[in-house]
Amino acid sequence: MDTEAVRALFDRQMRRQAPADGPGAVVERVGAVVRQTATGPGAESDGGWNGVLWSDLDADSADAAIGEQIRHFTSLGLEFEWKVYSHDAPHDLPRRLAAAGFAPEPAETLMIAETAALPRDVALPEGVRLVAVTDAAGVELMAEVHEQAFGTDRTRVRERLLAQLAAAPGSVAAGVAMAGDLPVSAARMELPAGTEFAGLWGGGTVPAWRGRGLYRALVAFRTRLAAERGYRYIQVDASSDSRPILRRLGFEELSTTTPYVHTPRTTS
Repeated sequence: MDTEAVRALFDRQMRRQAPADGPGAVVERVGAVVRQTATGPGAESDGGWNGVLWSDLDADSADAAIGEQIRHFTSLGLEFEWKVYSHDAPHDLPRRLAAAGFAPEPAETLMIAETAALPRDVALPEGVRLVAVTDAAGVELMAEVHEQAFGTDRTRVRERLLAQLAAAPGSVAAGVAMAGDLPVSAARMELPAGTEFAGLWGGGTVPAWRGRGLYRALVAFRTRLAAERGYRYIQVDASSDSRPILRRLGFEELSTTTPYVHTPRTTS
C-alpha cells in the first residue's frame, strides 16, 4: 500500500469532502476549515458530533481561524472537538489550540488497510455467537457492552446508533458477540456514502472476556461486510490496546490523531 497516497485520499474523502455522519448534521467549508455542526432535529439528543474535521492553515491564519470556530460553536452553546492529525499544519497547531482553551484527549493512531488484504474468517470461542445489530434490542445489548468495556454511560452511543438505524440504516453496521444470553463484545462500522473508506469504531470487550480473540473476530466480521459493500479501505482510530492487534492483522500506521475539546463557559 502506498501510504502517502492513501493518506492523501483519506484527507480528501474523509476530511475535506466528508459527508455528514448522522441525521441533523451539516458539514460545511468555511474558508480553510471544514466543520460539522449537529443542530438539526434530534441531533443533540442523538449524540451528534460537533467539530472541525480538516483545516489548511499556516502560522499567519491559524489563530484567526481558531477564534472563528470558537465563536461559531459557542454561539450555539455547543461543546466541540478539533480533530488534529500529526501531519496537519501549522506544526504548532496543538499549542495554539491549547492556548485558546482547548483540552487534549488521549491520542490515537490512524491505521488503514486494504479490505482485500484482511482476514474475513470469524473465529469465535466455543459457545459464543455473533448477532447483527438491526433493532432497538440489539442496540441495547451493544450499549451494555460499551458501558462495561469503557466505563462510560451508555446513553450517547445508544441514542446515536438508534438514530442512524432509523434515518440511514445503510450507513452503519454493528455486531454483538453473545455468550449464551450475555453480551460480551461489540463493535460498529461506519459506511459513509461516496467514499472508499469504511470506519471501524467502538470495538470493546467486557473485562472477563478479553484475550479470547473477540476483537479480532469482530474486525473480520466487519471486514466481510465492508468487502460485500465495495469499500476498498478500512480505517481505525486505534488506541494503544488495539494497535498491536490491528498491526498483526495487516493495518498500517498513517498518522496520529488527537481530539482537542472546547467546552463553552457557563455563567452563574
